[in-house]
Amino acid sequence: MKSLALRIFCALLAAPAMAEDLATLEKLGEALFFDENLSQNRTQSCSTCHNPDYGFADPRGMASPGDDGVSIGDRNAPTASYAHFAPMFEKLDEGVYRGGQFHDGRAATLADQAGGPPLNPIEMGMPDAASVVARLEENPAYVVAFKDLFGDEIFADQDEAYAAITKAIAAFEGTDLFSPFDSKYDRYLRGEAELTREEALGETLFFSQQFTNCNLCHELKPRAGMEGETFTNYEYHNIGVPENGALRDMNGVGRGHPDLGLAQNALVEDAAGLAGKIKVPTLRNVAVTGPYMHNGVFQDLRTVVLFYNTYNTKSEARMINPETGERFGAPEVAENLSMEELTTGPALEDREIDALVAFMKTLTDARYEHLLDE
Repeated sequence: MKSLALRIFCALLAAPAMAEDLATLEKLGEALFFDENLSQNRTQSCSTCHNPDYGFADPRGMASPGDDGVSIGDRNAPTASYAHFAPMFEKLDEGVYRGGQFHDGRAATLADQAGGPPLNPIEMGMPDAASVVARLEENPAYVVAFKDLFGDEIFADQDEAYAAITKAIAAFEGTDLFSPFDSKYDRYLRGEAELTREEALGETLFFSQQFTNCNLCHELKPRAGMEGETFTNYEYHNIGVPENGALRDMNGVGRGHPDLGLAQNALVEDAAGLAGKIKVPTLRNVAVTGPYMHNGVFQDLRTVVLFYNTYNTKSEARMINPETGERFGAPEVAENLSMEELTTGPALEDREIDALVAFMKTLTDARYEHLLDE
């Protein structure tokens, strides 16, 4: 059976693109999302790092290789699944921000995010917006479609034409393909599936602040209206994630250069107290979109739960990272830790940790459930 990405790609290549095939903003965005011609060496598209066969994340490693074949990023590519539900980047209170795209929220909207990778020298590597638009104009069907959707003068202004590209990609990312809400948990909420005893225990633990701290950050809707839950409040926290030294050795950034997260976002008014804060990710498809954390430092979902547990346990054995056999590393940014959230709830035992992992696996979209066995 062909993969989702291959089926889409084959459909796009089956015949020369016709303007009628791109008649809607969503269809145009779909073509652009899979178009490798929009990268400098024509080797990458949006789908390269947001692979539709792997939860719209990048299964290739801790960070994504660039179009130049040499560069490697310093952050793990976040899933594009359910990304369109994130609110526009905004300030809630002094030092408190919510929403936006990327791990640090530097793109206020999904369209803003779509405009980033093509111009990033270590991603798709195009020198400027005009170069991307020029690639677009190589395809006559694109030219017709853009004029039909955005007006005959759309190519008169390169910046406007580039903005139109990002709007189309964002429109595609807003379709049900990215957010089907058909996981086992969704089916359970609709009375179409039953949770196992372990999954049900995990659900109870997840939503109870008496036993865990999970839903302090990974719950958006009130408990009574769980259908459509994205499992993130879109806020920013420093949870003490250790540096990924292995990645830093690979990409040449070098160890000891902390990722300042939200503090690097040009949209914030005052960076004081924001260092190390990263946007709370969705848990949709979390079991199939590893590695984990903004820097891909953990490979296994159970390791993530064990890491959180270090803030509550007094057991020295529980301080050991099973992936390294050594203690979990020190926080990359030691200040601004969200200690109130991190220390809520008692220490967890193995049965409870396994139950939480089992519950999070139920948040996997139906088309990715086969990846749970792999």
